[in-house]
Amino acid sequence: MRRVEQVMGMPVSLQLPDLPEAGALADQAFDWLRQVDAVFSTYREDSEVSRLNRAALRSPGPELAAVLERCAELWRETDGYFDVYATGRLDPSGYVKGWAVQVASDRLVAAGATDHFLNAGGDLCARGRAEDRGWRVGIQHPFEPDRVAWVLEVTDLAVATSGRYARGDHIIDPRTGRPATALASVTVVGPDLGTADAYATAAMAMGEAGLTWLARLDGYGSAAITSDGRAYRSPDLPVVP
Repeated sequence: MRRVEQVMGMPVSLQLPDLPEAGALADQAFDWLRQVDAVFSTYREDSEVSRLNRAALRSPGPELAAVLERCAELWRETDGYFDVYATGRLDPSGYVKGWAVQVASDRLVAAGATDHFLNAGGDLCARGRAEDRGWRVGIQHPFEPDRVAWVLEVTDLAVATSGRYARGDHIIDPRTGRPATALASVTVVGPDLGTADAYATAAMAMGEAGLTWLARLDGYGSAAITSDGRAYRSPDLPVVP
């Protein structure tokens, strides 16, 4: 079965085997994502993040506190380039979307749906297999909307892409306070979508220095296209021949 819903301001699609409990499992996954949106949205005035930003909330709840702790770890791992305060206000979106989808995917696996594909606006978890092979994932070309830059085949992996082509220059270099424009897109592939999402955001913020940083990541493959059209990918990226 395949279900698509608008959650967290984007289309989220879920593919599951045609199991008797597939509908209930899909309901649970989308309910969780709506719960995350209610806590972490930067657009909803009643979210915890928005209330913290306007000092209408004294302290974060347990989920937000745990996310902020992980974001602090990622700030250290990325030498400060993954910064939830890069825009001057708290915005953990560069981690939260991937984290939320990863949690939903892990819960589906725990419930017995070991083969599924959960995609939130291009950041995805591909678990198990699609029939007789891994899941095929096309990485959007940042300059040509009708083309893909790479096609990956993934099993039990997360794929996160950060780029300028969909939302413009929305990623800020926290050291300059200006938009990061040297890279057009960065894709990171690995075992955890929240981490992959944050790594892709950090590499975009670093600019071309992010290419060297990505190459040193342990357990995460990567690909990137610069704003002048040069393409790079790590040897371990699972590209379809």
